[in-house]
Amino acid sequence: MQAYLFYLFAALTLLCGVLVIANPFTRNPVTSAMFLVLTIVSMAGLFVLLHAFFLAAVQILVYAGAVMVLFLFVIMLLDLKEEERRKINAVMGALGVLAAGGIALIVITVIRRSNVGIGLRPARVEGSTLELGGRLFTHYALPFELISLVLLVAMIGAVLLSKKDLK
Repeated sequence: MQAYLFYLFAALTLLCGVLVIANPFTRNPVTSAMFLVLTIVSMAGLFVLLHAFFLAAVQILVYAGAVMVLFLFVIMLLDLKEEERRKINAVMGALGVLAAGGIALIVITVIRRSNVGIGLRPARVEGSTLELGGRLFTHYALPFELISLVLLVAMIGAVLLSKKDLK
């Protein structure tokens, strides 16, 4: 049963993640934000399958709750209208696909040659929140703070890109 649930949550995560970007139903940014919420919820289901209940709860509360409410407020305050469908230049589309394929090839090659995971101890399935908090704020304090800066820069970029020219 656990394998079926894994495949279900993985498929939902991938499907909703694709629908965030390439939404065939509507070009409304609120719909994409709702698909992002579904992606986050299905990722929380994957955490539950790994017996990481604390991470699943944090995923739901922090990302699906607080961050998505913040994104929705930004979208609604900026009063973004439904996007117009733009014609994609065939040459630029082909170059974009070629660039994405090249980057994917480089990433796959680097991962295969890096011997990731060799010599590691088996991961513990369950852990305590005390140990997680201790590691997060001692060993991983800098990456934790950098993630908050990345979210701030993304929000500022979204505001600047959607700002109308006042001429």
